Amino acid sequence: MLQRLLFGLITVTSLTLVGCAHSPQQLSPQPKLTTQLAPVGRGQPVVVRVVDGRPSPTLGTRGGMYPETSAISVSSADLIPKLQAQAEAAVRLLGYTPTSNAINAPTLTVTLAELKYQSPKDTMYVTEATIGATFRSDVKNGGRTYNGRYGASLDQRFGMAPNQETNTKLVSDVLSDALTRVFKDPSIGRLLGE
Repeated sequence: MLQRLLFGLITVTSLTLVGCAHSPQQLSPQPKLTTQLAPVGRGQPVVVRVVDGRPSPTLGTRGGMYPETSAISVSSADLIPKLQAQAEAAVRLLGYTPTSNAINAPTLTVTLAELKYQSPKDTMYVTEATIGATFRSDVKNGGRTYNGRYGASLDQRFGMAPNQETNTKLVSDVLSDALTRVFKDPSIGRLLGE
């Protein structure tokens, strides 16, 4: 009888501790431009490149009692082609023709400098997260250059730990906001056309 009680107590304790741990999440965000852009070009070719400048594909952890088991990551192989497609679409909206290589054409390099997900590590339950994204732009046209830095962040509270679908949407929204800020910078469109 005592053995059964002890076994039951150990089982309940184990299940409780396992419930406090979160599984890692591999996200596949879908960044999209969130605004219309005014055309300033006349169809000139522009070399457009998007690169991943992050030190790691890991954004952070989901927190909780065992944060080391709850990493959130976004692979470069999944994200960069999506960002490239959005950057090319934005360049088209600005009135230019994106190309992979053209001699003496202006170049626009958009670098994903940072993508992070921060959750409190000292609490058992995940109740909030801060998600942030930062892009860098480098424009070269002839001997002229322009550099910019654009960021977006979101502080989100939760009633319960967010699942993969929720985190994917949050990261997508922040990436979309930051990427849209890149192309709303009038200096980029202006220098590409000079």
